Amino acid sequence: MESRLAQLSSLGQKDKGPAFIALIREIITRPDQSTIAQDIHALVDFVVNQESVGLVVGRQVLSELVKVLGEGQIADPETRKRVVKDTIDTAQPKIVSFEEQVSTLRFQLADILEEEEEWSEAARVLMGISLDAGQRPDSEKMRVYVRIVRLLLEDEDSVQAETYFNRAQLLVHSANDKEIMLQFKLCQARISDYSRKFLEAASRYHELSYVAEIDEEERRHMLLAAVTCAVLAPAGPNRSRVLASLYRDERSAELPTYNILSKMFFDHILRSAEIKEFEATLKPHQLAKIAISSNDRLASATHDDDLAGSEPAASTRTGPTTVLDRAVMEHNLLASSKIYNNITFRGLGALLDLAPGAAETMARKMIEQGRLRGSIDQVDRLIWFEGNREEDDAQGKAGGLGEVVETEDTGAPFTKRWDAQIRVTAANVESIVQHLTERGLVKNVTVQA
Repeated sequence: MESRLAQLSSLGQKDKGPAFIALIREIITRPDQSTIAQDIHALVDFVVNQESVGLVVGRQVLSELVKVLGEGQIADPETRKRVVKDTIDTAQPKIVSFEEQVSTLRFQLADILEEEEEWSEAARVLMGISLDAGQRPDSEKMRVYVRIVRLLLEDEDSVQAETYFNRAQLLVHSANDKEIMLQFKLCQARISDYSRKFLEAASRYHELSYVAEIDEEERRHMLLAAVTCAVLAPAGPNRSRVLASLYRDERSAELPTYNILSKMFFDHILRSAEIKEFEATLKPHQLAKIAISSNDRLASATHDDDLAGSEPAASTRTGPTTVLDRAVMEHNLLASSKIYNNITFRGLGALLDLAPGAAETMARKMIEQGRLRGSIDQVDRLIWFEGNREEDDAQGKAGGLGEVVETEDTGAPFTKRWDAQIRVTAANVESIVQHLTERGLVKNVTVQA
């Protein structure tokens, strides 16, 4: 091969290009395919690094090789991958002279690696493309950035993905391709998911689940992701609005997570069996461990020694350990505020499987953040819950209970609240009995005086 290359280099400048191109065709069409990679490497090294060849001829030869590789004329995928990789490595030191050809080869190598599911490696290959140089339009730059983000997210590298997402976000004004915009919005939802901004992620996933251009199975997957993120979001009014939107979506009833969605929407307390079933559907980043600050750990270590002899032993857990653990505890705390007027630290700790001090710490944080209405009496070790009539009415209408007729004001707020709870409970029992009767599971019995 070396003698052949030297012979071709002695030709006139006009004849060198066609001669080297003909040699490429000859190498690829040989019956013996075992030396293709070596011979092409020698050819590329010669035309790139030998000054006698010339820059114009070198570009012609590399452009032809790029075209041949793009057409798939090398049948063996491993050989093609090796040729593309070797050519990039050989031409990279002189990238200024062969930028266009090397960039095209990087796109080809990224395609090969993506087919092999080498997500991070494919992303690194694309990162090597100098998008700031040359006259590349902003829309093309954004397309490359979005692809890098998508590849990094496949390997759950959300930190680096966010860096390239921010670059793409600066170019979003130039995007006129609907497919790229959909990919951008999906990347945005997934980054919010990985960053534990679950409320934002749930809203974005739910929005994408309505886009008709997306495949139906993919839309169902996005709706499922929206429900999962809503369940993991911090309990409070904002999450309640997202849960209401998802619960009213007719498609949600077909999801495997519909049971936990409905329980959270109606502020029912979640049990361990339901949590374990839901936990099995989560991705690794949604099961991430969370750290407890030293101040919270110190506050949570407080024990109610006065009641130690009269009540069962309290839990020793000083706080939630995972994202799911925290979401469930905060939800159960919020749900308990709908049931009780007040509760002791120890009683709340038993409900949440936390130490009394840890239960108080969680309640205090939620009250401070405006996600729970109530007050804490540290002398009597009680948490008092405050009702919100506007929220109660909204929940009643959303749950199908309709308007609740108020009785006359007796001037006793706790008596009124107790009466309202009795009315709601009686209405729920009547609804259940009516449903069972319609299905023939219960017969009407007339009681005679």
